[in-house]
Amino acid sequence: MAEYDYAQLLGLLKIDLGISATIYDERLTDRLKVAVQRLEALGIALNESEQDRDLVLMYAAYLFRCRVTQAPMGRMLQLAINNRLFGQTAREATG
Repeated sequence: MAEYDYAQLLGLLKIDLGISATIYDERLTDRLKVAVQRLEALGIALNESEQDRDLVLMYAAYLFRCRVTQAPMGRMLQLAINNRLFGQTAREATG
């Protein structure tokens, strides 16, 4: 389980979402934590790599946006999750 600096992730997420105000900081931090929990619930052993950090940010941005739009998860995010999970499974299988 990776230990993330949620203050740093929050700054990156706000840039991605185009938010500069602090009014959403608590909600966005919660979305980051939920993103980590959900990815780990899928079986992904997150680490502190840039790829995993970006995956957490993409998932958190989706969670924040879909609360309003109710849009299904985008293909790019679905592929990123699947690739991360399958890559991990392949590495574990080969030892």
